[in-house]
Amino acid sequence: MQETKPPRHHRRARLVVPSRSDLLLRNFTELIGGPMGTRSAPGIVSPGVFTVERVLIILTVLAALAGIAIKGYCRAKGWETPGQFYSTCYSDFPEYFRNRGLGEGTFPFLSQGSVFDDPVLVGLLAGATAWLIPGAGVNDARILGYFDTNATLIAAVWIVTVLATARMSRRRPWDAAMVALAPGIVLAGTINWDMWAAGFLALGMLCFARGRLVLAGILIGLAAATKLYAVLILVAILLLALRTGRIRPFLVTAAAAAGAWLAVNAPIALANPSSWGHSFTFPETREAGYGSLWYAYNLVARRLRWLVLDAAVINWLAVSLFVLACVLIALVALTAQRRPRLAQLAFLLVAAFILANKVYSPQFVLWLIPLVALARPRWRDFLVWQGVEAFHWVAIWMYLGQVTSQGTSQHNIDMPYYVLAVAAHMLATAYLMLRVVWDIYDPNYDPIRRHDVDDPQGGPYEGLPDWLRLNPRHPSRAALPWREKRHA
Repeated sequence: MQETKPPRHHRRARLVVPSRSDLLLRNFTELIGGPMGTRSAPGIVSPGVFTVERVLIILTVLAALAGIAIKGYCRAKGWETPGQFYSTCYSDFPEYFRNRGLGEGTFPFLSQGSVFDDPVLVGLLAGATAWLIPGAGVNDARILGYFDTNATLIAAVWIVTVLATARMSRRRPWDAAMVALAPGIVLAGTINWDMWAAGFLALGMLCFARGRLVLAGILIGLAAATKLYAVLILVAILLLALRTGRIRPFLVTAAAAAGAWLAVNAPIALANPSSWGHSFTFPETREAGYGSLWYAYNLVARRLRWLVLDAAVINWLAVSLFVLACVLIALVALTAQRRPRLAQLAFLLVAAFILANKVYSPQFVLWLIPLVALARPRWRDFLVWQGVEAFHWVAIWMYLGQVTSQGTSQHNIDMPYYVLAVAAHMLATAYLMLRVVWDIYDPNYDPIRRHDVDDPQGGPYEGLPDWLRLNPRHPSRAALPWREKRHA
């Protein structure tokens, strides 16, 4: 007689449905019959073919096609000035292929004498994709092929980023739809290789959430080798380590990240030190970039005859402002009644870096979008912020058309309107930062912690008690390690 065992029942968690939990989406669903019914059980009952992840992939593909359609004028007419600005289809891919030697066989960082402004991994990606383009020399067909190749790869990385965001959100995978449909990625995703950094970082955060610290560190190191902002996630992890008193997860992750970053950078630094060093010295010596607070200030200062800031002064002010912001974020992390979530701290740090930086390129919005989907998944705030970023995106191209090419006046915008767009972008980002700080101090407003969840991205720090918590108003209520030792 064959022995039989009872079937194993895997307990599934009920998913949070945006049409129920988000007031804005709830109101929009009235057009199609209202929110999902209360008797449905998403996450427990199988949805059939259209799982959450498959729907997210479809949405991402549609958004990527929309992003390519926006570049339609340049794909048909070529990336020429001023048309590429007035048609809002500018991309660094054709510019680098045509004017940085990529079309002639120059491989960034590996070819002697080559100069590349971006970090090492971006240069390697730029050179590798140039090798994939058939033919020789610089012509319209090869430029288009180079753009399409990079745009296709970015679409694939975009899908990976969306899936990583969904999987680290646990009961809220639909929050990744913000990344899948983000207007900021549709508009700016194919300007540069920033999507690669966002993808590496999302995968690193997913591994950290699952306790795979070494792999998380390697991916974070690769993200930092693509765009340096990614190293700020380690600062967020350090703050959680101080709060909980568990330093080992931070040390393991940081060591793996440093090893991965060195593995990419050290060979280039030894083989071509001048080219490698240029990617670090160039940001220090350049003037304030379009879209930054400092560039907008200098525009106003020249018109009103105020003091104009040079590169050295801007460097000092930008670093000082960012350090001050980091100190304030650390105080928030260590004084809040409940330990902040990793995504909240990461978003605050990256947003502070963007606002204080002396350069703000339109594609920098890609750095924040996945973090916003994890830190504050509220569609109203997200869409308002993205609308302001789209306004800034259009304004910068209209302004560049005037400044760099002396284009026709009917397509240009004057300086005050451009400064207004920069101010609007900064205020919208600062508003999101304030909302996240509010959620930290009052978790009842946190969309994640409303559903009996501590920190889905916290990994080894999730659910741990406080080891260090400051309380300036009531010092006796603070959690201090030396005080507990004394009581023991």
